[in-house]
Amino acid sequence: MSDHDHNALGHVHGSRNERAVGIAALLTGAFMVAEVFGGIISGSLALLADAGHMLTDFASLVLAWLAFRLARRPADWKRTYGFDRFSVLAAFVNGLSLFVIAAWICFEAYERLQKPVQVLGGLMLWVAVGGLAVNIVAFWVLTRGENDNLNVRAAALHVAGDLLGSVAALVASLVIIFTGWMPIDPILSAAVALIILRSAWHVVRQSGHILLEAAPDGFDRRKVAKTIEAEVPGVTRVHHVHAWSITQERPMATLEAEVSAEADIVQVKQAIKKVLQDTFGMEHTTVEISQRPAATALQID
Repeated sequence: MSDHDHNALGHVHGSRNERAVGIAALLTGAFMVAEVFGGIISGSLALLADAGHMLTDFASLVLAWLAFRLARRPADWKRTYGFDRFSVLAAFVNGLSLFVIAAWICFEAYERLQKPVQVLGGLMLWVAVGGLAVNIVAFWVLTRGENDNLNVRAAALHVAGDLLGSVAALVASLVIIFTGWMPIDPILSAAVALIILRSAWHVVRQSGHILLEAAPDGFDRRKVAKTIEAEVPGVTRVHHVHAWSITQERPMATLEAEVSAEADIVQVKQAIKKVLQDTFGMEHTTVEISQRPAATALQID
């Protein structure tokens, strides 16, 4: 496959991913509004909690869609790495907002347990069923084809988490209809909040790791140095090893290597880059070589 064909194929996949995420965002956003009204009218905290979860999913899907749009823009003299990290920054902000929403849900659940509120189980049931249907369709849109794109997988995970929120609201409505036990609503709402907190911690930890320029997962610079020194002939010492990520899919590394006077600098550099790519999965690397001068023979007249 030629470079032109490869780029064209990548553009097609990118367009499909962008369209799938866009459709999922529209479905989630539209029903989120309906769920807010349904939660207010029925008095169900579970519906409002699920709507809060859908709000974060909607924001995540929109940001994922924007990331695909911005990724089309080329790097410029101010942003030499392009706009890929926008998605990481957005994920970090979105993760922090998840903590706020989860805290609000837990506070409201505590208040409801102290002072139970009458909930309209029938209306709650129909809204919950609608939310479940929308989430199933959105999840199908995001997963109907084979796709290894991290952005799409993350969006699908958000929607899958929201499926649990819809199931919780559905279960709460059935319990209220058949038993009239109102505490089930705030109890399951708190359960949804715990799901949100788990997702929030994962998102904040991963995005913060990248924003702090930390090494990619599984990258140990001590092991890298020892491996190169052992496997690349002519290398005497490896130091100043640094690794970071623009996004999870774009890890980068730089290092300095000292080589013997007899070593071929070009071959050594190519061999180091091959080890970094094959062994450590680093495709974009910068290798600086320093070579000791050859010993000069002492001539005596």
